[in-house]
Amino acid sequence: MFETIWIVFAFIMGLAVKTIGLPPLVGYLAAGFVLSGLSTYASLPVEDGRALEHLAHLGVLLLLFTVGLKLKIRSVLRPEVIGGSLLHFGITCVVFTPGIYWLAGLDWPTALLLAVALSFSSTVLAAKVLESKRELRAFHGRVAIGILVMQDLIALAVMSIASGKTPSAFALLIFGLPLLRPMLYRLLDASGHDELLILLGLLLALALGGYGFEVVGLSSELGALLFGAMLAAHPRSTELSKSLWSIKEVFLVGFFLQIGMSGLPDSDAMMFALVASLVLPLKGILFFFLLLIFRLRARSSFLTSLSLTNYSEFGLIVASVALQEWLVPLAITVALSFVFSAPINRLSHVLYERLSRRLIPLESDRRHPDEQPVSLDGTRVLVAGMGRTGSAAYDQMRLSESQVTGLDSDPAKVEKHLKEGRHVLFADAEDTAFWQELQIPRLQAVILSMGDIEGKIIATRMLREKGFTGYIVAHTMYNDEAEKIRDAGADEAYLSMNETGVALATHVTDITGAAV
Repeated sequence: MFETIWIVFAFIMGLAVKTIGLPPLVGYLAAGFVLSGLSTYASLPVEDGRALEHLAHLGVLLLLFTVGLKLKIRSVLRPEVIGGSLLHFGITCVVFTPGIYWLAGLDWPTALLLAVALSFSSTVLAAKVLESKRELRAFHGRVAIGILVMQDLIALAVMSIASGKTPSAFALLIFGLPLLRPMLYRLLDASGHDELLILLGLLLALALGGYGFEVVGLSSELGALLFGAMLAAHPRSTELSKSLWSIKEVFLVGFFLQIGMSGLPDSDAMMFALVASLVLPLKGILFFFLLLIFRLRARSSFLTSLSLTNYSEFGLIVASVALQEWLVPLAITVALSFVFSAPINRLSHVLYERLSRRLIPLESDRRHPDEQPVSLDGTRVLVAGMGRTGSAAYDQMRLSESQVTGLDSDPAKVEKHLKEGRHVLFADAEDTAFWQELQIPRLQAVILSMGDIEGKIIATRMLREKGFTGYIVAHTMYNDEAEKIRDAGADEAYLSMNETGVALATHVTDITGAAV
């Protein structure tokens, strides 16, 4: 009975906010407030606190486990990630704590914890926005995810201190966890691709990481994160993360419902959320200038800071441990930040193009090593985007043309292609400044095989604006996207599935014709 009511309200409210372009998480929070109101004023039996609390906790553990699966040490141990996250955290706490102390009339420890909760950015929202734009592996996407992981680690440290739990002597066993990695790798390899893989993830996140750490007096959240991190280097960690994604999302619905059902917001809660929302742009501005200090270009700094300009569900998790009475005000604050951040991030590239003339002069004269301009002096055919389609196009072109160069914004892919003998360079094809600075004296043709339609349009338009008169061809899945690419200046845009059918028919014709 209870579960049916939760599902109905969560779906209706989630769908309602999604239709107006907001993240469904905002709808889940709203559904929790509606259910709380029905329970309070209409005396309807809509709440079973223990069941929902348990579901919410599972969602948090799975969230941290999947964060651990993405915890690439190389992406975190970078100056702009460590320095940017720690400086932002410190400055935010120093600035926000006195403000909260004086404006809200709280004691210093509570003001500090609230400042800590507001210092974090949303891992869920940023990851979803970057993934939807296929920018998780772009340079600015990797910086944003690295900073988010650092913030998650800070949040776990705060939670461990605030909980006041005293670990048992058996807690020292966690230092031996790396010894389990070979066995975990074998289990992951043996689990296949179906339900056993999902069960293994649940076993590690909830049983060994969650319950196991609680038994020895440690944070279950820390256990889930560590077990995920131990598998991060395995080639199938991404597959495991994707297999758990939907389950984690469903359980997190319970977390946001629980926050909303903890009570209706009063005027003080709404005022706190409104004031926190008004100062939200300062959070993004601080990130922008800190990243410029670490020699990132204006574009990378702008896109990274924009994806981090929101408040975090981890702030709610911290509050659930140490600031129970502030859960509702913080929940409203997080929801309002999502309302602001989600639409703005969808327009991030358009906004940068409009502001670039004012932002570029703020760049440092020294460039970050990952953002050096690329020279294509000897290249005659350029392949932008070295996924499966781009790799196949590159290999086919090499049969008749030796001066072929590939571009990709994922350093791991670049390294892989270099090892396989392909000439591939790191570059973000969606970066307008990259195309402006690019020297292409011998370039004759460009193949656009990136996954994102916006990237293909930007690349095509910038090439034509540079005066490039050679051949530009792209692939896409949809007719309307093909028209947009042609309108931007491409000579042709082929539909991928149509071309696949043509290729299959050609192979059959060649074989049957040869047989005859």
